[in-house]
Amino acid sequence: MAKVQQITLVSLAICLSTLLGFAAAANPEEKFIVEGRVYCDTCRVEFETKISKPIKGASVKLECRNITNEKIVSHSQDVVTDEAGGYKIEVKGDHEDEICEVSLVKSPRADCNEPTEVWRKARVVLTKADGVSRIYRFANNLGYMKKEALPECKKVLTEMGYFELQDEIGEEVEGHSTAP
Repeated sequence: MAKVQQITLVSLAICLSTLLGFAAAANPEEKFIVEGRVYCDTCRVEFETKISKPIKGASVKLECRNITNEKIVSHSQDVVTDEAGGYKIEVKGDHEDEICEVSLVKSPRADCNEPTEVWRKARVVLTKADGVSRIYRFANNLGYMKKEALPECKKVLTEMGYFELQDEIGEEVEGHSTAP
């Protein structure tokens, strides 16, 4: 008889914990913390290199749009990056039926304020229905390009395996020949 009671109590505890888990998942006060970084692309290659620099004081924002009609459902206030170029945005509620993206707003650096084409926005999933239970969500790093590439970029890019170095309009970089 005692075994039956123990089994019943254990079963009841499992059922209650499952129900509490569902109730927590449906909680409209649920929150997520989106983290990411903003950097200066010092080589104008639209990706980070070892000489890319974090941007302190850059502004980013998060917007969530309805999947079907693309209307903005929610957005954050502008958030400013710290010394390491990092930011955190707290987001309330589950956004399962929305497309959420962090985007660049403004760079404080006059010499590095042109948003990269590829890394001006980063999509983040803000729902626990995706199987991720943690509240922290990480966005891809976002970047601005420096007005002119640093002289050491040629060496860095050569080390990375980019042998045909060309500028933005396809001209050969001075001092580098692609001829045999």
